[in-house]
Amino acid sequence: MLRKATIDDIEKIYKLINEFATKDVMLPRSLSELYENIRDYFVYIQNGNLVGCSALHIFWKDLAEVKSVAVLESSQRTGIGKKLVRVCIREARKLRIAKMFVLTYVPEFFEKCGFQRVEKETLPHKIWSECVKCHKFPDCGEIPLIYELNKNNVKTTIDEISKINK
Repeated sequence: MLRKATIDDIEKIYKLINEFATKDVMLPRSLSELYENIRDYFVYIQNGNLVGCSALHIFWKDLAEVKSVAVLESSQRTGIGKKLVRVCIREARKLRIAKMFVLTYVPEFFEKCGFQRVEKETLPHKIWSECVKCHKFPDCGEIPLIYELNKNNVKTTIDEISKINK
């Protein structure tokens, strides 16, 4: 079941994200950062357990970041990750955000979700505010991708309608 995260989920989100961070496949998140940004987060619950999370963070009137997409290794390759990204796309669309970006070490996954690779220089400088705090800055190796909601609007809307009708 996919839903908005609550305060009760924070410890589990923290553990999930930071397990991947210790493997250098995602950036760590502090408990204080998670509490401050809980409204950005979605979680996927399976058999009563939190098995995945994602977040949509608004940067400006036309730009948001999809971040902290994580799924327990035992639940990967089951479609949960794509659902967590799709819920961010739907939320961005509701908010009338024009573009979303992601910085990732696994660009192939996001390409399957409709994102396209771009050069880092094409992204606004504002997005690097979090990067300068990272221990890997400036040589992190994350790859930037963009999802333009206006370009992908018709396809996603048709997909959403067909899912509702099932």
